[in-house]
Amino acid sequence: MDTLRAVLVGCGNMSRGWLRTITTIEGLVIAGLVDLVEDAARARKDEFGLARALIGDDLEAMLSAVEPDIVFDVTVPEAHAQTTLTALRHGCHVLGEKPMATSMEDARRMVEAAQRAGKLYVVAQNRRFTAPIRRVREFLRSGAIGGLTTVNCDFYIGAHFGGFRNHMSHVLLLDMAIHTFDQVRFLTGLDAVRVAFCREWNPHGSWYDRDASAIAVFEMDDGVIFTYRGSWCAEGMNTSWEGDWRFVGANGSARWDGGAGFYAQTPEAPNGLVYKQRNLALPELDANDLSEGHASVIRQFVRCAREGGTPETICTDNIKSLAMVFGAIEAATSGRPITIQI
Repeated sequence: MDTLRAVLVGCGNMSRGWLRTITTIEGLVIAGLVDLVEDAARARKDEFGLARALIGDDLEAMLSAVEPDIVFDVTVPEAHAQTTLTALRHGCHVLGEKPMATSMEDARRMVEAAQRAGKLYVVAQNRRFTAPIRRVREFLRSGAIGGLTTVNCDFYIGAHFGGFRNHMSHVLLLDMAIHTFDQVRFLTGLDAVRVAFCREWNPHGSWYDRDASAIAVFEMDDGVIFTYRGSWCAEGMNTSWEGDWRFVGANGSARWDGGAGFYAQTPEAPNGLVYKQRNLALPELDANDLSEGHASVIRQFVRCAREGGTPETICTDNIKSLAMVFGAIEAATSGRPITIQI
């Protein structure tokens, strides 16, 4: 097996989770660690026993010195575009944290650069990679409740991150709702066409500087309506990090709590004011599905970089999820409906 050499950029707390997986992949070597605070890179080098890894605070210089095959981008969102464009210019495959970029203009530049370089640029949409979400997708695509007409998701968690998120613009939509918007595309196989409505606000008592709550209504392909309600500063009665979902079909409905809680019903007999319902049989959780979030994304990316193939969250797909985010932000800012532009 040919050894792949990698550089990891951004050595904050998030990098620990990445390195726990990266350091277990056979034939993959971390050759460099980069962070604006060089001591952070040194700390990760020591923590994970990466004795041969170079450390530095300049990505361009590191790439010239190491000539890696892969760059892992675990920087803050504002740095994603420059990090990715630099890595692609040096002929590297890139796996980066979400969101792709902090503007659609940058995201388009990144996609074009990856295509021009003939390299993979993949986004770590880790919340596609769990056994429960794949179970729900399998059920929805079976047609058991008929064609979808409406999808709703609620997301309510009081998240006390501290750090850069406390000061981000559009923090909920840009940093968290990107997961939910990607999930709805994954679950339904539909893309968003239009943002019919969006409102952002920062509730009293919020510990964020800017809008940490939002409501959005999307028109998807085939006339399906998707509604999102969320907050990152809602204490009590938390949903799961995957959200709380309802799917309405032409012949029934299903609910998913983001974990193992999943059930569906369809009318038993068409009579009376409100039809009697019966519970539907559901696919079992696949005991052989070893999906595990970030680890699965990283392993799939490395496998495709080595053997060929297209990862699920390749940039040409993920930009469609990002377009939902920026469509919602524009609708909230302008107060008018917005057609989704890729």
